[in-house]
Amino acid sequence: MDNKEHIKCLIIGGGPAGYTAAIYASRAGLDPVLYEGMEPGGQLTTTTVIENYPGFPGGVDANKLMSDMREQAVRLGADIRRGSVTEVDFSGRPFGISVDDSRRIEAEAVIIATGAVAKYLGLPSEQKFRGLGVSACATCDGFFYRKKDVAVVGGGDTACEEATYLAGLCRKVYMIVRRDVLRASEAMQERVKSTPNIEILWNCNTQEVLGDESGVTGARLLRKNGEVFDIKVDGFFLAIGHHPVSELFSKWLKTDSEGYILTDSVGGFTSVEGVFAAGDVQDPHYRQAINAAASGCRAALEAEKFLKRK
Repeated sequence: MDNKEHIKCLIIGGGPAGYTAAIYASRAGLDPVLYEGMEPGGQLTTTTVIENYPGFPGGVDANKLMSDMREQAVRLGADIRRGSVTEVDFSGRPFGISVDDSRRIEAEAVIIATGAVAKYLGLPSEQKFRGLGVSACATCDGFFYRKKDVAVVGGGDTACEEATYLAGLCRKVYMIVRRDVLRASEAMQERVKSTPNIEILWNCNTQEVLGDESGVTGARLLRKNGEVFDIKVDGFFLAIGHHPVSELFSKWLKTDSEGYILTDSVGGFTSVEGVFAAGDVQDPHYRQAINAAASGCRAALEAEKFLKRK
């Protein structure tokens, strides 16, 4: 394979974790190279305005925030490139990485920030209204539906947490559950059932997300008994899980049963010395931009310490 180059620090992924890692790695003199992958800016770019990122009292456009982070990293010296990592070899240092099956890189340290993607139902109408009422993050977007009616799809702990969070903001929350029981813990089930403005729609699947040019206006549901009916909602929240983008690394790194890369609780250390993970690819719990950015900072600082020791 042609085009081999040797670098100190490679960052894989271009969301808040990756860009923040690039900022700190640049300031540390690590001359980082960052490959953004297929979705520069990460999952954050699928939302619109972010209300809960500190420093923006009026909120901030998600795409602009990512663009500004990227620009800051470039200004400080990061080499940010389009392209996808297609193969890795973590059997020894320097680590071997292939990009787009055509470029070979050897890196002394690697920071993985490939994120996690929300699981969707796969409906064309769901895709059509993403960012216009369809969301996979109640904490991110719930504020926009204050005193409105919304729906949450799912019956596990995440769905119950999202529903109870939204119940504190919204007039009414429908939980669309495809079975006749919740899969959540007893404590979470009790919390949902004791919240007066949450209504559980049992044995229901979503046939279609309804809407117009302004966004979501409702959802068409199918009960197990064949009944089809519509509900009127302004927001449609998916809470059926996330999938970490870690398949490329699972041969080399320890992951949990869901595929999240296992790290220590402080610096993003993985099971391979010199390989770090940051952001949602190693965080099954919070999935917040500020948390991802913080973990990118920590991973870069630890990568700097690691390279100084070697």
